[in-house]
Amino acid sequence: MADVFADLVGQDEAVATLRRAAASAAALLSAPTAPPARAGAAPDPTAGPAAAAATAAPGSGMTHAWIFTGPPGSGRSVAARAFTAALQCVHGTGCGACPGCRTTLAGTHADVRLVVPEGLSIGVDEMRALVLRAASTPSGGRWQVVIISDADRLTEAAGNALLKAIEEPPPRTVFLLCAPSTHPEDVSVTIRSRCRIVPLRQPPAAAVAEVLVRRDGITPDVAEWAAAAAQGHVGRARRLARDPEARGRRDAVLAVPRRLTGVGAAFDAASALIEAAEAEAAASVAEIDEAERAALQTALGAGGTGRGAAGAMRGAAGQLKDLEKRQKSRATRTQRDALDRALVDLAGFYRDALVSALRAPVAPVHTDTAALARAGAQKWDAEGALRRLEAVLECRVAIEANVKPRIAVEAMILALWKG
Repeated sequence: MADVFADLVGQDEAVATLRRAAASAAALLSAPTAPPARAGAAPDPTAGPAAAAATAAPGSGMTHAWIFTGPPGSGRSVAARAFTAALQCVHGTGCGACPGCRTTLAGTHADVRLVVPEGLSIGVDEMRALVLRAASTPSGGRWQVVIISDADRLTEAAGNALLKAIEEPPPRTVFLLCAPSTHPEDVSVTIRSRCRIVPLRQPPAAAVAEVLVRRDGITPDVAEWAAAAAQGHVGRARRLARDPEARGRRDAVLAVPRRLTGVGAAFDAASALIEAAEAEAAASVAEIDEAERAALQTALGAGGTGRGAAGAMRGAAGQLKDLEKRQKSRATRTQRDALDRALVDLAGFYRDALVSALRAPVAPVHTDTAALARAGAQKWDAEGALRRLEAVLECRVAIEANVKPRIAVEAMILALWKG
């Protein structure tokens, strides 16, 4: 079996750093009195030889808080989970075969907490409860690990609750944060100053294609096309290679430029983009929503008989309303994520047009629409292609800043039509 870092594509430098840290963590456990060193802390001569060795070489030792940064698809959460498995590995190497590695990668390890925001943000109540649980002693005797996916979605209050825990961590608790960057808009300066940064890069298309062939059994030609079309996003490349519906949605997005023949057609194209994102989001969350609602109703006594069961269901309206609120927030986030994927595809098309206009020796992102991009480049020239690319990128920024998606998309489509 491959080790836990096998699926971290194209991140050799980051993998080397994490391997050294996992080995240092295993050494720390051999000295029971030595807690994990804080980022940037000086070696404690009273903490034992393992702790001193851990902090002696920058980048090689273990610390209690980490931030994984990188563009979408670079593998931030994959890196965090792989590092967690290496920390829980009984051999301290991330072998991928021991119970610690297997349960961590399967998401069933008792000492690993994974926080994935279901809505647009991570609230303070959720963070306080998590920090309280993370303060307990590891049941397996190794590490208590908290992985916060999309740490840039922490509210200010939630960030403050996390900061307090990072400033005064329990002896064997490790916090792993995943965020697009260490910019203050993504991670607060105070949290960043107490964490070790692991930067990840967009993996090259060849590396993504290789893992699709090796791990998923996809044919080389399809893997190469999907890797290029996904622009280094491993998960999206896999979906494009295996899911006909995902390819159909991409084709519809890339058809937008040739549909912009007038104002009416522009607004029709904007509506099509929004409706496609809504449909994709609804399909992806429908099964989860129904399962959550059924589980809550069962827990509240649905289907039971007698006066007590009926009374319990009458008093359950508030809990059902809270569930619906959370599900609505998750649907909104899922819709925005789906729309963002469409905008990335559209940006790739106009990038290809810009490259063609400049006659740059760079391979196109979308090989199947390269001819259309070249035709657009001849019509718009480099400046026109650049303006259109900027319009798509500005739309992404506007949606991230909570502008209504329909308003942002309509403004973008009009800008694309006008040029």
